[in-house]
Amino acid sequence: MELSKKLVSSTYDYFSWLIELLAYWEGRVQPSLLASVNHISRQQASKKLGEFNLANPEALQYYKGEKIYRPTDKFSPRFITCEVGEYLNWVAGQSAYHEAIPANVCLTPPTRPVSPELMRPLIQALRTGQRIEVTYVSISNPNNEGRIIVPHHLVNTGQRWHLRAWCEKSQDFRDFVLGRFQEVGEQLGKSPITAEDDIAWQTKVNIIIAPDPRLTNAQRQVIEFEYGMHNGQLNIPTRACLVSYKLQLLNINPRIYEANAKAQQLIIVNKDDIKPWLFS
Repeated sequence: MELSKKLVSSTYDYFSWLIELLAYWEGRVQPSLLASVNHISRQQASKKLGEFNLANPEALQYYKGEKIYRPTDKFSPRFITCEVGEYLNWVAGQSAYHEAIPANVCLTPPTRPVSPELMRPLIQALRTGQRIEVTYVSISNPNNEGRIIVPHHLVNTGQRWHLRAWCEKSQDFRDFVLGRFQEVGEQLGKSPITAEDDIAWQTKVNIIIAPDPRLTNAQRQVIEFEYGMHNGQLNIPTRACLVSYKLQLLNINPRIYEANAKAQQLIIVNKDDIKPWLFS
């Protein structure tokens, strides 16, 4: 279950998040459903709803005949992101929903196995800013290669996880795919290098996309509506080192211009601005 970034760790806030999620996207909250998906009693679910109502007076109205709560015009979410993906991801993980809303078919990349024995020291180095010795393989260096790295962030690109880290061998910040670590050795002490030194991480970049101008006006309007564009464009803020990953998720190859406009669909408006940050 992917919770809102606004959510803190307490059980009460989890239920507030879930109540808001259901009220916002389904327009109703049922105590029986809260009980079912959380494996608690109906009484406990009603208590959680009561706590929510005390903290958010007039946000929900109870309809006795239907035994449900509905949001009022004073309902103002505080815990959810109000992005539909948050709701759909939750639905996909709920077996109780699969008959009413068949959302249990989700395309995900193949799992890239990573052992806990590899992850534990990497996470420790990440937390403490330590230099750590690793053995890593890559397409350019398929043989086991020893390196000393200083990790500073874990990143999910939408297709895989990698570790953003300073590499002492290359004297640069690099992306290390978690599934390519072969061995992780001992920690070698605190490093003076931090995320603050990673220019590509600290630099904020805007990717501006628009419908392919070769499409008809009606076709462009479809694309604009789908992506929620304003004035025919969409501004996507990101970190410079993540530009190419964002384009991959949008299925945009900055070096290929499709002959078929229907295949291309989207173009990069400010290609010159992001060119320095594209993969070589």
